This record gives sequence, C-alpha cells and structure tokens, in this order.
Amino acid sequence: MTEAFFADWSDKHSSVWGKVPLRLAHKLHEHELFSRETLAKLIETYPREHYALVHMGEQDGKRFWREGDFGGLSGAQVIDAIANGRMWIHLFRVNQNDARYRKLLDDIFAEVAERVPGYNAFNLINGIILSSPKAQVYYHFDPAGQSLWQIEGRKRVYLYPPTAPFLSEQSLEHVALYLDEVGIKYEPWYDEFADVYEIGPGDMMHWPLNSPHRVENLDCLNISMTTEYWTDDIRRKQMLNMANGILRDKVGVRPRSRATEGPGFWAKAALQASVKRAGLLQKERKARRAVDFKLDPEIPGAIIDLAEAAE
Repeated sequence: MTEAFFADWSDKHSSVWGKVPLRLAHKLHEHELFSRETLAKLIETYPREHYALVHMGEQDGKRFWREGDFGGLSGAQVIDAIANGRMWIHLFRVNQNDARYRKLLDDIFAEVAERVPGYNAFNLINGIILSSPKAQVYYHFDPAGQSLWQIEGRKRVYLYPPTAPFLSEQSLEHVALYLDEVGIKYEPWYDEFADVYEIGPGDMMHWPLNSPHRVENLDCLNISMTTEYWTDDIRRKQMLNMANGILRDKVGVRPRSRATEGPGFWAKAALQASVKRAGLLQKERKARRAVDFKLDPEIPGAIIDLAEAAE
C-alpha cells in the first residue's frame, strides 16, 4: 500500500466506488503542499495561461462573470483579495505545472487502484480552487470522473441523480460537443430531490459519472482541490455522446442507441473522431472570456477595470 491519503476507507467503500455519492475523510488539509504559504508561492509563479481569476458581479440585475489578472500582487495578497471579495481563482492542471502535485495525484490514484479491484484510471488532472465567502458554482455536470477535496473553509454540495429530468441525453450530447457544462437546464424544484452535504477540511466528495451538482460556499474563504480522471468506460461514453450529438445537431437524425460496444458504436466512434480531426466544432465552442480587470493592490477584494485604468 502506498501512503494513505484516505482516513476512513473500508471494504464497503471499495464496493460502491463510482456507484453512489460518497463522502470520505482525507488528510490533504494537513499536507504541506496545501499550507497558505505554499499556495501563495504557487500562485506567484503560476503560468498566466493556466489560471482563471473570475469575479462574480451583477449587471442590470443579472449575474455575470468577468475574468481578471493578479495585477502584480503577491500570492498572499491574492489570497487576501479572494477572502474579502466576490471571486474565485482556478489553477488548472496543477499536475502538469508542478512535479510535487503530479506525484501527489499519482499517489492518490495508486491508493484508489489498490482499494478498488479492476480500477484503471488515466489522463489524471488536478486543479486547485480558492473561492470567496458565499461564492457559488452553478448547476452543471462534468464529462470526466470527478472528486472534490476540501482543504479549508466550508461549503454545501447539492448532488442530483444523473437521470432524467435532472440530466437528459441532449444535455450529455451538448456538453460533449460544445464543452458548455453550465449550459444545461435547472429548475429550483430539483433541490427537493438532491442529496445535500456540508463539507469542511478533511472531507472528500466523489459521485457517479455525470451527476449534476452545484456548490455554495458558506461565509468563509474556501480552498479545494479537484481531481479528474478517465477510464475506458468513461471514454467510450464520451465518444458516444459526441457522436450522438453530431447526428442530432448536425445531421438531423435522432440517435436510437446508447450502446458503447458493437458495430454501431464503432461506427459512431469513427464519426466523432473524424469530426474532431477536422476541427469542425472549434468555432462553435465557447471562447474564454477576455481579461478586463486586475486586483486592487490597496483594497483587498476590490478590482480595477482595465479599460478605466488605461484612460
């Protein structure tokens, strides 16, 4: 057994991994890689193209997101700004930018593989998210396998069944085609059927593939790590969703099968592969927001509009 990152795993968790929502205890909140000092240094050196700093504002009574820049602040100042503002920062693909977090990720999944018979995950990714008090992640689902590791602060996680009406075939296809995870239908009454978890430091949430979810921070700074992975089964389902989406949206043919094996599936696999190679969907996928603000060095949590700063 490698170093144990889970604190309360038992045989029953091995039996239900990936099949039901799970809340497990972990030890990462005590790990040096997640101390405020280490995270501050990581932020200061993180490549600009590999992070998103997003401010959650309102315009004409509607919520909207703006993307910004650190503005030369230290890592500690950035964390202070998030603690006092309405924003979040997502450090993408930390394992690809820092060898320490890559080893951590590999060791975590080695432990899961030892505990879950037949488990073989690949294309592993971890990200680190720091978010303001009361920040929200809107209703969405992820095409890859996901886990949420809480390091600091508390949040409320709403998990919904990955079945209709909470999740439709059209939604699966739409996300596979356009990478627009939050562009799916949500109704407030869905909450009546959600499993709701309040999690804090040392809690890890894992849920079945494609389970819709949304997250609300409580009144405190939150620091979390996300882990993403693929398996052969997940990869086949993604290929199927993309192919069925192409047939429905581009050809006008209603898909009749959701099989992930057999001649019909392999024909669909070839279809989606050819469309991806041709780059036919790139123009239709949502572009990243333009950077239009920077953090205010004088007032923690405030932002400076770049257009106004240039005048």
